[in-house]
Amino acid sequence: MACYGLNARSQMNESRNYVHLYSDSTVYAQKIRLRPDFAGSWILRADSRRIPVQQVKFFNSEDGFFANTKKLNFFGESSFAERIIEGKMNLFQQVVFDPIEYDRDYYRFRDRSRQTVDTRMFYNKGLSDLKKVNYPNLVADMADNSKSLDLLEAYRRSRSTAVVMYVGAGAAFLASVVTLYSSSQLKRTGTTSFGNMPNYESKSPALSFILLGIGSGLTLGGYLIKSNGSRNIERAVEAYNY
Repeated sequence: MACYGLNARSQMNESRNYVHLYSDSTVYAQKIRLRPDFAGSWILRADSRRIPVQQVKFFNSEDGFFANTKKLNFFGESSFAERIIEGKMNLFQQVVFDPIEYDRDYYRFRDRSRQTVDTRMFYNKGLSDLKKVNYPNLVADMADNSKSLDLLEAYRRSRSTAVVMYVGAGAAFLASVVTLYSSSQLKRTGTTSFGNMPNYESKSPALSFILLGIGSGLTLGGYLIKSNGSRNIERAVEAYNY
């Protein structure tokens, strides 16, 4: 049977299953299940108690620790992110709930494999509201850790470099299309040796392919730099929690 806490901060026990509500109260339970109701809407069950997901801020179950991302969703729809790094600063990645019953009265999240940390993720401190992972937010919340700030600055530089490379790639692709179109036009080079008929030749498309190669190289380079730079976000969080 579920038991109810009036003050979550004084009674939180992460060795047990519980639901933490936006009202700042906590519901402890032996079993916590997220499942669809008869109308197809998701409902959280803490033992026999039914809790609308809109009221749930966090819940801890045998599957992991999850946070509601509704305040960061465009339409305010409830969805959940799983905590993948725990500490002074917690890091969360979005997960999708599988509508297909896995076992009797048991539904679960899918695609829970650990992802590379990036700006699609969320973070918080303690039981505070989630924030989006981005440079301004993290700089403000890590201001008391110089090592984390250095890593975030490295992330910012790599992101800026990647943007420049993507812009260069776009320009190269556009120039490639223009030169390819230009080379497809026939150019008059004189007249034939018989019949005095005009002679036409097509331009070489070599420049177009060179520009295409440059654009592809810049795209790949921008992606690699951005991916490597994004790892500095995770390093910054780990340094903050150390």
